[in-house]
Amino acid sequence: MANFPSVSVDYGVRKASKPKNRKIVFGDGYEMRFAEGLNNNPKIYNVTFGNISQTQSDTIEDFLDARAADADAFGWTPPEESAGKFVCEGWSKTIPYKDRATIKATFRQVFEP
Repeated sequence: MANFPSVSVDYGVRKASKPKNRKIVFGDGYEMRFAEGLNNNPKIYNVTFGNISQTQSDTIEDFLDARAADADAFGWTPPEESAGKFVCEGWSKTIPYKDRATIKATFRQVFEP
């Protein structure tokens, strides 16, 4: 497993949770809920690497392209959080000025050995 390149992410990261739970609703309105699996609450991060150099953006893009090709997870540490394993759901790159770029990406936490 490779680790994400050491490029600082902009603050304002959006973190989302969507726990996987099962629900059974009975005819009288009684409801039972239970967690589905051990790691049923993966986090999803929408991150921005803003105003970075063209070289840094190429490094990030090359890294993400390689992960797309080998379908492998990567190590990453979200701001103010613990390190984990992630996959990138998609990304976009904007080039607002000469030799500057912004990359926006979605990282989804995965649980694997």
